[in-house]
Amino acid sequence: MFASLTKSFARLSCSASSASALGSFTSSSRSSLPAATRSIHLSSSSCSKITSNPFQSSATTSIFSQATSSSSKISSRSPFQNLAGSTRNKSQLAPRRTKYRKAHKGRLPFPTGGSLKGTTIQEGVYGIRLLAPARLTAKQLNAAEVALKRKLKVIKGAQIFMRVFPDIPVCVKGNETRMGKGKGTFEYWACRASMGKVVFEIGGPVEIRPEIAREALRLASAKLPVPTEFVTASAAPRLGRLVETPLPPSASTGSSSASTVLKDGEKL
Repeated sequence: MFASLTKSFARLSCSASSASALGSFTSSSRSSLPAATRSIHLSSSSCSKITSNPFQSSATTSIFSQATSSSSKISSRSPFQNLAGSTRNKSQLAPRRTKYRKAHKGRLPFPTGGSLKGTTIQEGVYGIRLLAPARLTAKQLNAAEVALKRKLKVIKGAQIFMRVFPDIPVCVKGNETRMGKGKGTFEYWACRASMGKVVFEIGGPVEIRPEIAREALRLASAKLPVPTEFVTASAAPRLGRLVETPLPPSASTGSSSASTVLKDGEKL
């Protein structure tokens, strides 16, 4: 810094002395000066214009330009990058965009009205069904899907169907943090699943043996935080702890409509 200041003051003194020495010349006499003299005069005047602020060095200018470029890079990030901290990959279980950055914690759903939606097989032949309500994270669902793929890799044409998707942002605050100062920061994606919800199904144009399907779904259920049961396409719907099963023909009352009865379900 002291060296740059010394050079700038030397250039200022040089320009002042050259200006005083050449001030007596007229415009015609200045044009008649030698080339070397004219070059010195021009360089001194240009140096005085450039170094008008002797306290601004090249290092300061480079630091300012770097800070400006970094701030422009930060402002050019997408909202999803600011929320999750990284870009969304194709294999990542996360929504493409959300209306709000954060969401309420909420409660695990329970079909109090008696709805049986989502409790039976729809796309595949075999599947696993939850025996307790849970909040499943994207990491748990991804691990279960990977376990299914590894087991069914030898069966060409086997397909895996995921019936749930993590689209709820979960925010977490640090331990021993004082109350207030807003909601915590984004941590992971999750979904709420009720009791009796079918989470995974396997099937496809090829035939999968029941013992292989049961083993593959057992490996997948080990990655989930709640107990599950193995179901097939012919399994009856489930409402909480109750499973709907048809009455035998001998127990029917002779009415034209099919009668059903609910009994306690058991873990397979």
